[in-house]
Amino acid sequence: MGCGSCGTGKPNGCKSNGGCSTGGCNRLNVHDWLMNLPFSDPESSCRVVEVSFKQGSRKEYYRNPTLQYFEKGEYVTVEGVSGFDVGEVSLTGELVRMQLKKRQIDEFSPEMKKILRKSTERDIESFEISKGREKEILARSRTIARSLNLQMKLSEVEIQADGKKGTFFYTADDRVDFREMIKIFASDFKIKVEMRQIGIRQEAAKLGGIGSCGRELCCSTWLNDFKSVNTTAARYQNLSINQTKLSGQCGRLKCCLNYELDTYLDALQQFPDYADTLDTAMGTAHLIKKDIFKNLMWYVLPNNTKHYPLTIDRVKEIKRLNKQGQRVDELQAVEIVSNKQKEAEPAFVELVGQISLKTLEKNDRRRRDQQRNNQRGQQGNAPQGRNQPNQGPNRSPQQGGQNQGGGQNQGQGPRRPQQNNPNAPRGPRGPQPNRPNRPVQPNNGPANRPNNGNNSRPENGPKPE
Repeated sequence: MGCGSCGTGKPNGCKSNGGCSTGGCNRLNVHDWLMNLPFSDPESSCRVVEVSFKQGSRKEYYRNPTLQYFEKGEYVTVEGVSGFDVGEVSLTGELVRMQLKKRQIDEFSPEMKKILRKSTERDIESFEISKGREKEILARSRTIARSLNLQMKLSEVEIQADGKKGTFFYTADDRVDFREMIKIFASDFKIKVEMRQIGIRQEAAKLGGIGSCGRELCCSTWLNDFKSVNTTAARYQNLSINQTKLSGQCGRLKCCLNYELDTYLDALQQFPDYADTLDTAMGTAHLIKKDIFKNLMWYVLPNNTKHYPLTIDRVKEIKRLNKQGQRVDELQAVEIVSNKQKEAEPAFVELVGQISLKTLEKNDRRRRDQQRNNQRGQQGNAPQGRNQPNQGPNRSPQQGGQNQGGGQNQGQGPRRPQQNNPNAPRGPRGPQPNRPNRPVQPNNGPANRPNNGNNSRPENGPKPE
């Protein structure tokens, strides 16, 4: 998989510096699992290095004549056509020898090209300039091919690092005469032209993309050889022959149809052969499906839409009776429990699923009503203000008493009811005007009055002189 920190710099491993998209470090990447294994004879180690070009879309093998060791991800300058080319080291060590045997390449072949040196800044600068021309050359070449009415599709252009050679990859159904087009390419682009035909699957591998499974295409990440895929693989796996669902982005059948084919073929060996039809008293039953996971064979009777799943032993018994000239009265189908019936009788109760939005709304509404009732109760217990002058020599409207409008004092919250205690100490009070005896609202006194929690006096008690 591609690394997630390429945008911050060059991470250890892929060295792609932000190229972890479909055409990035994950394309045809190989892990060298033999790298840290000790060898008794270091001189017999493999001197061939695998070098990748065009972000892993093409790989070649080069001999390392020097004693310098190249690590994976380093840029090296190799021999090219009448010049040099720059590539990235993708594999070294003994694993390269295994790849050479797999591809039937001679390790000691004199025709194998060599690695010249480790890429310098000048080589990398020339390499970047050549790669910057590829998009412009590809667009121009497609225009020329369209003007010549050639039945071909140019998919990719690869320019050599020194800018002396260009390889044009194309796809075509029939033979194409592109001799006139090569002359135009050589005169316009000033390079040596090489035309290389590829298949539809190779084109999809070079372009890359995301498959229906949600992952990168197998052909652009790890798949090297493309095996033929036909509809027989889909029939063995009981898949519907739908061209739209079975085709990949290349327009051909998906390569993943062959991945599980061997498993299905091994499982189908225990199923009886020549059991496509069964003779019964109700008619001839025809086989429509084989389920290797449940070891069942599904049959259908004529003029009946019901499907009958039978076990392998039952099918063998019916075939044995049919060979003796007997017909069975019943198929004895197996009862299949559907998913809906399984969900109707859950083995456990999911507490999270019992909570609904209505339950949460009821709790929220109940909480709001309770808060509203508490606020009303506090307002009902608070004392009501009266129209009376402020009492006390040093009392301000913000410290105690009632304001002129009869409401509660601003700057203070609602007062708590005071207890009537005639023995509570009281401070000096100023002269009061004559007024009839009536209930007096308790006051909080000035700031210098001692307060022990009881600042009230009897309602009809004598007033201090």
